[in-house]
Parts: sequence; C-alpha cells; structure tokens
Amino acid sequence: MILSDLRSYLQEKHRVALSDLVLHFNMDADALRGMLGKWISKGKVRQSPVTTSCGTSCCKCDPLLTEIYEWVD
Repeated sequence: MILSDLRSYLQEKHRVALSDLVLHFNMDADALRGMLGKWISKGKVRQSPVTTSCGTSCCKCDPLLTEIYEWVD
C-alpha cells in the first residue's frame, strides 16, 4: 500500500477507526500510524482524541485500535 491508497480511503470514508484501517489494508497498526503521521504532518489528517472504548459496552475492542482518524478537506 502507498500513501495515495490511504489518502483515497480516508477521503471516501472521512472518519475511520484505526481498527478499520488495519482490517481494510491488512497491515500492522504501527505501520499505519507511521503513514497516517505523514498525512497529519501535512495537515490533511487529524486524529481525534483517544477514548477508552469504541463507544459500545461489549469491552472487546483493543483500546490501542480505537483511535479515530479524519480527513481534513
């Protein structure tokens, strides 16, 4: 995957959880964070504040993957 694939996906979805990116691109979360960091430094992506859960009450989500990233137009 290249940065343009990530850009296209984020532009299409607007807001995406890191867990969704991991599943969609079949990549390690840390590798995706590095790529997202490039877009964040360019001011094109914003990371929402990390929460302790995904918003449901099942408590099965990995807290490290509940990060939300948003494409900034």
